Amino acid sequence: MSAETDPKTLADQAAKTILDRFGVASIDVALVLGSGWSGAASGLGQWIGECELADLPGFAKPVVVGHGGQLVLIRTGTGRTAALFTGRTHFYEGRGVAPVVHGVRTAAAAGARTIVLTNGCGGLNPAWGPGTPVLIRDHINLTSATPLEGATFIDLTDAYAPRLRELAREVDPTLDEGVYVQFRGPQYETPAEVMMAKAIGGDLVGMSTTLETIAAREAGMDVLGISLVTNAAAGISPTPLEHGEVIAAGKAAAPRLRGLLAGLLERL
Repeated sequence: MSAETDPKTLADQAAKTILDRFGVASIDVALVLGSGWSGAASGLGQWIGECELADLPGFAKPVVVGHGGQLVLIRTGTGRTAALFTGRTHFYEGRGVAPVVHGVRTAAAAGARTIVLTNGCGGLNPAWGPGTPVLIRDHINLTSATPLEGATFIDLTDAYAPRLRELAREVDPTLDEGVYVQFRGPQYETPAEVMMAKAIGGDLVGMSTTLETIAAREAGMDVLGISLVTNAAAGISPTPLEHGEVIAAGKAAAPRLRGLLAGLLERL
């Protein structure tokens, strides 16, 4: 593989482009805003600058409705530099694993040691209605894929840092937590697949996050995962699933999500 196509070299190039473009020495913390989360991005700190993700090396324009397509840099109240990725590449797009985790690797290459990964998902717990944020305690990766190559052994015992989950509960003590199960997608899960996910210990089902978490842990980053329950999963929901529910739930929950992210950024 040439230096031009090596994923980590490409991440280094993207990181240098970001730091040079915005005149910052490094990024301290990164946030990936998933389906339903982009509306919570405003007002989180002092604006430094923004650009289209597609203008950066290795990135493509997000294809999913409900995702933004920008990288936004802000200065938090504590003086730290935060990078908000308002879109992501999904594994089901068929571009391979490397583009899926490119944002994570770029953030790490730019200096970030902490990353907040968010998503919209289906909930298996009837107590979690649409618009409920849930901390990810652990995950089950059902994609049959990994961003790791060769004999790269990464410990995932605490893939989602307990310390960061405690910080999140300082912001919102009502936050519950659960196990996130990633399916490949793009089709929604069948009721039988949802029952399988529940049987193996899952509480949340979706189509992102786990591959990014693995890449983040490989890079030595601490990970906080937060799912926004946008709908009850198939077989639990009394109505057919549709992406419009994800968008609507995100809009309705935007004030709560914005408050959660703002409180986190004051502590990270």
